[in-house]
Amino acid sequence: MTPQDLRSKDKDIHAFLEVFDDAKSYGQGPLSGKTIAIKDNMLMEGKRATAGSKILESFISPYDSTAIKKLKEAGAIIVGRTNMDEFAMGSSTENSAYGVTRNPHDRERVAGGSSGGSAAAVASGLCDMALGSDTGGSIRQPASFCGVVGLKPTYGRVSRYGLIAMASSLDQIGSFTKTVTGAELIYNVLKGQDPMDSTTITENTYPMKKKFSKIIGIPREFVESEGVSASVKKNFEGSVEKFKSLGYEIKDIELSHIKYSLAAYYIIMPAEVSSNLARFDGVKYGMHKDGKDSIDDFFQTRGSGFGKEVRRRIILGTYVLSSGYHDEYYGSAVKMKNLITEELKEVFKEVDLILTPTTPSPAWKMGEKSKDPLEMYLGDIFTVHANISGCPAVSLPSGLDGALPLGIELTAWLGREDNLFAAGKEFLGE
Repeated sequence: MTPQDLRSKDKDIHAFLEVFDDAKSYGQGPLSGKTIAIKDNMLMEGKRATAGSKILESFISPYDSTAIKKLKEAGAIIVGRTNMDEFAMGSSTENSAYGVTRNPHDRERVAGGSSGGSAAAVASGLCDMALGSDTGGSIRQPASFCGVVGLKPTYGRVSRYGLIAMASSLDQIGSFTKTVTGAELIYNVLKGQDPMDSTTITENTYPMKKKFSKIIGIPREFVESEGVSASVKKNFEGSVEKFKSLGYEIKDIELSHIKYSLAAYYIIMPAEVSSNLARFDGVKYGMHKDGKDSIDDFFQTRGSGFGKEVRRRIILGTYVLSSGYHDEYYGSAVKMKNLITEELKEVFKEVDLILTPTTPSPAWKMGEKSKDPLEMYLGDIFTVHANISGCPAVSLPSGLDGALPLGIELTAWLGREDNLFAAGKEFLGE
């Protein structure tokens, strides 16, 4: 597909912010001939990287992120950068400073977020694969909404060097593909320790002690939470029966702390946002606005450069880190993060995988939840535990609600992507 054809086919979806006219294969490797789109928060030398924000509208990447470097070495053809919620803050791509991405299955509905552009690009056949980042579900949720496979690897398995940070203890680069086989292929290209990212891990960090015994745990009380649509519940039960027919043992499990994942996430994440986004001050790069003095320059630049959702999260994060509230809010959230991780560790001694829906509903109509951010935040209920704990998780297309895709999510213990790939391939018949 030529760049002109790509732009034409993307016109009513708006998955791409830029299609590269100079896209080419950088050599021979496992991704030779594969067309790949990259989320607009990953640096590629000589290309714009705006993170969906006006404050970085004219920023040109001075170097390749590690993920992009590995794609090039594997022979991938990087065709363009995709739309996203500003600084990855959102669940619908409606927070992009450059317009919303539409769902390929229904142009009146959102593609999900924050990696909505990447999900829509793969779902509509504009590229073979795409990269996204996942801080609380930003790969898995849009994958579910668009009917593709979305993988979030174990925290530290893929280098974040050259990824524009949102929340550094939660962010992880992952992929969108049509198949689990494709997800495994790109994962094997991207994984590995990186001296430029001290949080990356080796293959031996989490040694594989437990044999894959095809036991899936279901946290029933959690799955039946208030607000989960009837179509999602019906689809989920159908998926459970399918796994049974494939020879999997289904076991009810109790996760008493997992219901607090969302609350802990929405304290830890904005706290780290507040810290990470302090660097965007208009002094060294990006947008600069002149004020009455240097302090006013700072206020004018950030006030006009950041969108409403970004400003909301910076304010919230600054508050939870402030003197007198740090221990009460941030400290308590970190303690809960540790409790959730320990609880999952114990459960994974009994099961290989945990199964839930990916989202509590199919894709909603554009503008439907924009006026109530809390309602939109609740859409992350089934995904944030994987970021809180660092566990790998994958969203698999599992059916339809009318014309709208639905997805199920499999979570594995740290370093056990192999279990996700094995079960995912069986489920999708690959």
